[in-house]
Amino acid sequence: MATAQQLKALIESFTENNPDRFLSVASQIAAHAARSGKEKLAQDLLKLIEQARRASNASREASQVVPITQPTGELSGLVSAAFPKTRLTDMVLPTAINHRLKRVLVEYRQSDRLQLHGLSPRRKLLLLGPPGCGKSMTASVIAGELHLPLLTVQFHTLITKFMGETAAKLRLVFDAMAKSRGVYLFDEFDAIGAHRQAGHDVGEIRRVLNSFLVFLEQDESGSMIIGASNLVEMLDAALFRRFDDVLHYGMPTRDMAKRLIVSRLAAFKSTRWQWKPTLAAAEGMSHADIVKACEDAAKEAVLADRDTIRPSELRRAMLHRRTPTGKPC
Repeated sequence: MATAQQLKALIESFTENNPDRFLSVASQIAAHAARSGKEKLAQDLLKLIEQARRASNASREASQVVPITQPTGELSGLVSAAFPKTRLTDMVLPTAINHRLKRVLVEYRQSDRLQLHGLSPRRKLLLLGPPGCGKSMTASVIAGELHLPLLTVQFHTLITKFMGETAAKLRLVFDAMAKSRGVYLFDEFDAIGAHRQAGHDVGEIRRVLNSFLVFLEQDESGSMIIGASNLVEMLDAALFRRFDDVLHYGMPTRDMAKRLIVSRLAAFKSTRWQWKPTLAAAEGMSHADIVKACEDAAKEAVLADRDTIRPSELRRAMLHRRTPTGKPC
């Protein structure tokens, strides 16, 4: 049967009018019943949960406006909330990463089936790679695909100079994950995830990292937790074992750059693209820089009252997004 903690959580979620948390706890109870050999009870519970989830989803879809609950109280200022509409089809990714993200989405959507067999969906992701290559956008895509709010942790308010205060604030964030289901993004994750042998470490960040590792391992909420970092070499080795999946992002290939350009400028006509020099100009640029260069070229065409993009304009926009050394900004 349900544990005392689960019964308490059920009542709390009902009082808070939090159906997502209620159904998450109910799924845990069904999984516990299955592991205890009470297969009939588990199946009955899962059917009821699925019916309740469908009714809840139908109610949400019928609403014209999806409210975004902004964090209040002690949590205010620690996270910022948004409700992205970005979808996986909006991204240009390597095939391998695309498949892995689809697997994450499938597992999360069918978490009840996995929990019935004592299995857990992938909920804790670590995204690594250079700036502008899609890590933050991936968090938006996951939130958009799963119809969950994206809650970005604000490190400038989380990290303080007072001993123990940062870990206490971090505890608030993890407590919120259990109460308010969402996609929680720790961007620039190396701010707290730097390895514990770092020479500049004064001790407090070590304690914060230790607290994060404990909180992450103990977390059993229904929320997604995403860490993103540009500095993989700085991350503590213990972090990698705590995440369900680690995805490595890289600079776009020529084929990906071409797909980005075609997608971003689809609303415009073009004279012959002259792909060879255009893709040569995009060499070494991140996804974000290529998109911004496309937007610059599009603005130039709009202000000139044209519906065409000239390849020379796009190449010039790419050149302007590079440093004097010729490297991307």
